[in-house]
Amino acid sequence: MRAPIGIRITTRRKAKAISQAELARRVEISPSYLNLIERNKRDVGGALLLRIAGALDVEIDSLTGESEQRLMADVEEAFADPALQQLGGTAPDSRQLVAEQPVAAEAIARLHRAYVEATANADNYADRLRSDPLFSQLLHQILSSITAVRSSAEILEDMPDLGEHERKRFRTSIGREARSLSEVAHTLIGHFDREARTNRSSSPVRELDDLIYQSDNHFPTLEAAASDLRADIDERGAFGEAALLDVLARKHGVSVTRSAGRKTDALGFPGQYHFNAEQRIMWFQTSSMASTRQFQLTRLLVELSATDLIETEIANPILHSQTARRLGYRALTSYLAGAVVFPYERFLADAEATHYDIEALRQIYTASFEQVAHRLTTLRRPGAAGVPFGFLRADPAGRLTKHFPLPGLLLPNTGHACPLWAIYAAFRAPDHAVRQIVRFTDGSRYLFLAKTAARRAASFRDRAIHTSTMLACDVLHADRTVYAAGLDLADEAADLPVGPSCRLCTRRDCPDRQEETLAPGGGQAAVRAPFLPRSF
Repeated sequence: MRAPIGIRITTRRKAKAISQAELARRVEISPSYLNLIERNKRDVGGALLLRIAGALDVEIDSLTGESEQRLMADVEEAFADPALQQLGGTAPDSRQLVAEQPVAAEAIARLHRAYVEATANADNYADRLRSDPLFSQLLHQILSSITAVRSSAEILEDMPDLGEHERKRFRTSIGREARSLSEVAHTLIGHFDREARTNRSSSPVRELDDLIYQSDNHFPTLEAAASDLRADIDERGAFGEAALLDVLARKHGVSVTRSAGRKTDALGFPGQYHFNAEQRIMWFQTSSMASTRQFQLTRLLVELSATDLIETEIANPILHSQTARRLGYRALTSYLAGAVVFPYERFLADAEATHYDIEALRQIYTASFEQVAHRLTTLRRPGAAGVPFGFLRADPAGRLTKHFPLPGLLLPNTGHACPLWAIYAAFRAPDHAVRQIVRFTDGSRYLFLAKTAARRAASFRDRAIHTSTMLACDVLHADRTVYAAGLDLADEAADLPVGPSCRLCTRRDCPDRQEETLAPGGGQAAVRAPFLPRSF
């Protein structure tokens, strides 16, 4: 495969604003011969190529394209993949693509390699599940135990004339099989736990999730640092935007500006605020709310004051990739900022006194619904814990964008949750809290509370995008919150039957199901069918 030297010469010549005739004169060849070279009709090398490189003020390697040979091969391999052959048409000329759009060519090659690796990993995992004798044995034991329990239970239910001796025998059988089922399930779960500890997370986001799970979303060293930082701020007056501005200016030389226009940060990302580290200027859009300004100023202060402490926390081996450590650094600066804005002991006392009324807590701390909800999930200090909450946030498309765990409650990490959850119902009632008592298929019951919020528009052309934030707690703790008022928590008939998500839910009779359930063997169990029976 000939390297695209001619195309590279043409591209470089045009970038330098040199005519074909002028370049030919400089390298002492005819314009017609140079035309053939640029059209890749003639090979070029040796002294002539050196003269051309010199005339174009470029390294010879960038013209020979030796480093791009592999890239061209990768691009051709990508377009030859069966997954892309369904597109129809003809594949682009790899030489021209590499020469004229090297970034696009590299992106195609990398995406194809990632796709191939992901497919291989999926196949390996599927083969392992099919061939691993331990999985096969344990799953067969579970299925056998469930079948035995169900059979005995049906006999007891359907045959009321059984004698006491027979009933005792079947009850004994059910107890024995249930104990066996429990032991097998523990073994299977233990095997998965061991695999999870052995194998690293599949993505930086999952690595961060693992760190949060491991710490139960509570970091004592950050809480202690937050107490010291808050004490220093309080010495300057009442905590708030003015005190934060004073500390940032006095200790770190930071000034703050505001304007109505839209700006981007150093990476080109737009937002309502950003910090110019070189000029030490914190900028806010004029539409930013007081709660946003207070929290982000606090976040900037903790990042300037406690860098070493945060670096120590993210040195955890769970975060083994650069991206995971960057995400972890941002997440823990937000955690530390929250601990400064909402001091642990005082915030817990206020939460208990108001029965976890988020609106009341917002007024006390000049905070947003999401900020208060976020802090409530971190009240897990041993011996001084609040109501254990789980946390979810969704965008208008229903995609989950942030989550914090609650033991026992299956919160999806990504994608979409059950469409019946309050987090989606809140979009139909903007700015109003939506509450639910839900029941999962295993009988577990939870209180769900959700509310939407929108970024305030800065101008007529700006978009006020809503997000929905949801808190969840076990129904056993619901009566400690104001949101249980007027609800009969003992009336399970009023519960809303839900699942984690359509694909993971086993409720085949749910009229709101949007997807078919997963089935053994990687397929899907049909829940909808044509009127007339079909074999598919």
